Amino acid sequence: MSQATNGKPYDLEERTAKFGEAAISLCKTIKLDVITKPLISQLVRSSTSVGANYMEVNGASSRKDFAHKIYICKKEVQETKHWLRMLAKSATSQRDEIRILWKEAQELTLIFGKIASSSRK
Repeated sequence: MSQATNGKPYDLEERTAKFGEAAISLCKTIKLDVITKPLISQLVRSSTSVGANYMEVNGASSRKDFAHKIYICKKEVQETKHWLRMLAKSATSQRDEIRILWKEAQELTLIFGKIASSSRK
């Protein structure tokens, strides 16, 4: 697998899968209560959806379909950032882990944004 200079894989299929796995691992460490339960549920859905939608990108049937699916990936990762922010407020003991995951989400947002804008040209 190719590596970027910062040590993160270029393989977005693998990277998005690892992102979803990291979110699941984080969620397993958070104490469930009336506030965290729905936040965890939303976070798991949106973070794992990023990789699932990226798999769809790889099977795009046209340039327009590709651009649309990449845009969906970007939307899902942006939603994930929102749920991470909410979780950081309610699960304060995991803020450091949440911050690391949020930074990866931000990088993925920028990557998908660049791909989306390049695909429109």
